[in-house]
Amino acid sequence: MTLLCAAALATSCGTGPTATTDTENPFFAAWETPFGTPPFEAIRPEHYRPAFDEGMAREKAEIEAIVNNPQAPTFENTILAYDNSGEFLRRVSAVFGCVTGTDMTPELEEIQSEVSPLLTRHNSDISLDPRLFARVKTVYEGRDSLCGDSLQRRLTEKMYRSFVRSGAELSAEEQEELRQIDERLSMLSIRFGRNLRGDNGAFVLVIDNPEDLKGLPQNVVEAAAQEAEQRGEAGKWAFTLDKPSLIPFLQYAENRDLRERLYTGYLTRCHHGDERDNRTVLDSIANLRLQRANLLGYPTHAAYVLDRQMARTPEAVYARLNELLPPALERARGELAEMRAIKLAETGDSSFASWDWWFYAERLRKAKYDLNEDELRPYFALDSVRKGVFGLATKLYGITFRERNDLPKYNPENRVFEVIDADGTTHLGVLYLDFHPRAGKRVGAWCTTFRSQAYDSTGARIAPVVSIVTNFSKPTADAPALLTLDETTTLFHEFGHGLHQLFSMVPYRGLKGVERDFVELPSQVMENWAMRPELLAEYARHYRTGEPIPAELAAKIARSGLFNQGFATVEYLAASLLDMDYHTLAQAQPLDIDAFEETSMRGIGLLPQIEPRYKSTYFQHIFSGGYSSGYYSYIWAEVLDADAFAAYVASGDLFNPEIAARFRTLLSRGGTADGDVLYREFRGAEPSMEPLLRRRGLK
Repeated sequence: MTLLCAAALATSCGTGPTATTDTENPFFAAWETPFGTPPFEAIRPEHYRPAFDEGMAREKAEIEAIVNNPQAPTFENTILAYDNSGEFLRRVSAVFGCVTGTDMTPELEEIQSEVSPLLTRHNSDISLDPRLFARVKTVYEGRDSLCGDSLQRRLTEKMYRSFVRSGAELSAEEQEELRQIDERLSMLSIRFGRNLRGDNGAFVLVIDNPEDLKGLPQNVVEAAAQEAEQRGEAGKWAFTLDKPSLIPFLQYAENRDLRERLYTGYLTRCHHGDERDNRTVLDSIANLRLQRANLLGYPTHAAYVLDRQMARTPEAVYARLNELLPPALERARGELAEMRAIKLAETGDSSFASWDWWFYAERLRKAKYDLNEDELRPYFALDSVRKGVFGLATKLYGITFRERNDLPKYNPENRVFEVIDADGTTHLGVLYLDFHPRAGKRVGAWCTTFRSQAYDSTGARIAPVVSIVTNFSKPTADAPALLTLDETTTLFHEFGHGLHQLFSMVPYRGLKGVERDFVELPSQVMENWAMRPELLAEYARHYRTGEPIPAELAAKIARSGLFNQGFATVEYLAASLLDMDYHTLAQAQPLDIDAFEETSMRGIGLLPQIEPRYKSTYFQHIFSGGYSSGYYSYIWAEVLDADAFAAYVASGDLFNPEIAARFRTLLSRGGTADGDVLYREFRGAEPSMEPLLRRRGLK
């Protein structure tokens, strides 16, 4: 097995006549930090542009070396050489991409705007280089004799298909059109995300009357006071559109008018007819994506995207979503009826709006399960939850975590851990944790890498450097960060993505990626343990007393597992179907975004009291986040994760080491086989939908 070059720890790979040296720029030197982590304290904004320029120059030289090789194309001198190229540029891009997601500044925004079209053009130059494609095609056509094993064959086949899907077989005129489309899409995506980041931070609900705080838990009030003080409004209370501020207000604030104001602010982000309005941006994105798909021979953008996913076709996605929608709507109607009854009894009025849902859902939870989420939060202090996630990984896989305060941090809020394998000595990787909202940080939660796993030329594994980013509730002056149940499961979820990276043992860079509708399996499967009494007893401890969560409270959480699942499923399916509707457009046309969204949601019978999880103008996943025609993938992968967890349950041991070992093997293999093949090898059978239907209370 031929392995990757040792380029991830230094900049030696790809040096040559075009390589330059800048002793002041950290990207131009070997990183002497522990484990080769980025020297964040030394990296300044002015270092990025020269490093990007150098990275593109080096990769261009590497490509020239491949296409000018006088020897006949082979796996080693063409496929492997291309797979190894671009390491310097990948290193710069990884750091820049991570930092701009967590700590964006106007200076970094300007660099992003400058560099994005250059990178798009650079990548097009490579993917549309006829000389490079000719060599790749030669190896592809002779793969039976030129590839030494099945992994070399798979890499060759994936690389060839990637070139074709990038336009390598188009005419010169068509390729130029494709280049222009790609450059426009790149800039529009940046603009969409920038508009959302700006609009999300622009809205704030400031309260100066203590009466308007009625119903809110003390920790929520304290956090709002702290937010107001930071905004120069000492003595008042400020609520933002960040989820840790928004959701508790919707759950507990008795002032209905203020709930409406805050939720309306959330729903109308980038929809104000101003410079941050995203309607014209996403109209252009949707039509350009269709134009691009048609150019490449596909009827729609969704058909283009899904051709390489597990689902394969838009029809298969619609079939799965529409199979789940009717029972989810039925369950949501039942939830609504129960909440209407509570509202009628309390106010004499049964009218119900979307900003009432969280408030009366909390009332219903209390009435039906004697469970108040606010009484749970003291048992879910952030550090306790972190220890619970780490402890679960130790139980399943034997790995351990050692905090390393000697490693560089990209933000002072980071916590950094070395991950050690079950033998107690083998270094698996480095894990960064970044938990709380701040100015310049985009919304949501995600997992990314500063360096992916690789192998050097001697066969030694180069360990990944992984980062998990969230926007959880902040600590207050009197209490640590106390998480909601949703935030708790989010940490388990993102940690699953982290394990996927940490366990990777893939020999070729081009075989690391998995299908979009498979990628959520490693993350979602971890959520299954989060609220199980067996694990809660170990990590859910009161932040003041250290006492474990009472068994009866853990039992209530278990009994409430189906609570509000109609709402949660419907809002998700609505967003997934909206995504598909935008990307199955088969005719280019100016879009009236409001009318389009209304027609889409009316067509599925969406209840007026439920909004799609993401409305068009702030649907970052699909217009700025790489999930176009792919938001369905969470539910597609949930079929797999529910079926996978059912194996643990059936075994009688939720921490079954034999099953965990098989699942770790699945995680370690990346994209070395199709996702359905990897899953069948793990499970020994096709996945069943029954566990998912039971989990969501849909059957």
